[in-house]
Amino acid sequence: MRTGTSRPVGFAYGAALGFLADLVFADPRRGHPVAAFGRAAHAVERRLWADHRGRGALHTAVCAGGAVTAAALLTRAARRSGKAGTADVMLTAAATWAVLGGTSLGREARAIGGALAAGDLEVARERLPHLCGRDPQALDAQQIARAVVESVAENTSDAVVGALVWGAFAGVPGLVGFRAVNTLDAMVGHKSPRHRRFGWASARLDDVVGWPGARLTAALAIVAGPDPRRALRVARRDAARHPSPNAGPVEAAFAGALGVRLGGTLAYAGRVEHRPVLGAELRPVAAADIERAVRLSRRVSLLALGVAVAGRWAVSRARRVGRFGAGSMTRRKSG
Repeated sequence: MRTGTSRPVGFAYGAALGFLADLVFADPRRGHPVAAFGRAAHAVERRLWADHRGRGALHTAVCAGGAVTAAALLTRAARRSGKAGTADVMLTAAATWAVLGGTSLGREARAIGGALAAGDLEVARERLPHLCGRDPQALDAQQIARAVVESVAENTSDAVVGALVWGAFAGVPGLVGFRAVNTLDAMVGHKSPRHRRFGWASARLDDVVGWPGARLTAALAIVAGPDPRRALRVARRDAARHPSPNAGPVEAAFAGALGVRLGGTLAYAGRVEHRPVLGAELRPVAAADIERAVRLSRRVSLLALGVAVAGRWAVSRARRVGRFGAGSMTRRKSG
């Protein structure tokens, strides 16, 4: 089988295997590749840090560019090996498993939901930092439930759909590159005094690469939810009110799909944000809605896998048609 024609097949099998591996094994407690990348990025930050956007842009280029380059070299080596098709599938599967985090996301959310259902607010507060960066001590049970549902919505895009979109477009380098940029944003992209300027480039790049995945996540949440009309109405009306260009469509679509009110006042390590309410006419989030959000996230993720595989076929076909057209034009000119 020729390598050029096997690439969409290799991505389809590899992405499906990697998705299944995430379902079965989730994220390992130790030795996760993303954690290793985070440690390397932190080491680079220690050497490059300055309260300057240019230094931050260099940090982003070194870390994200290094990850993409390594992935591209591994992809080339796999396709030049004696068993190119098998190597391509296994590399894609490994990369997909490494960058996806949907199962761990669901497990953490359900653990907090279980604690809330049992009335154990202290356990819920203790586990919340595993899921998001909010100050749990300032939150009551309803606010914790809302924080979990919002995190499930946003991370469905960041930890699953966005990676699959870039994998469909650029294969293993796309998968790895998206996850690298998303990790950098989580590390330095927040508006702390240390990272306000240094993390600017990572935050803006994350906005750019997260744009298509966020829109696909919102669209699939509308389709997969119990009330598509309500989800579409809330998403169209409220998405642009959110300060994040990517979290807005996703959270608004989840709010409408689940029939709950999201947004409002948030506390991050002493910093308070007053965000617009999404789905103001809907009811407040309850602990039981966490399980509903996790199930919606799982349906969206499965649909995204199908869209990514179909998209990979479309990208490959467009490239073949482009090469064929350019070859025909060259032959006509030379003739």
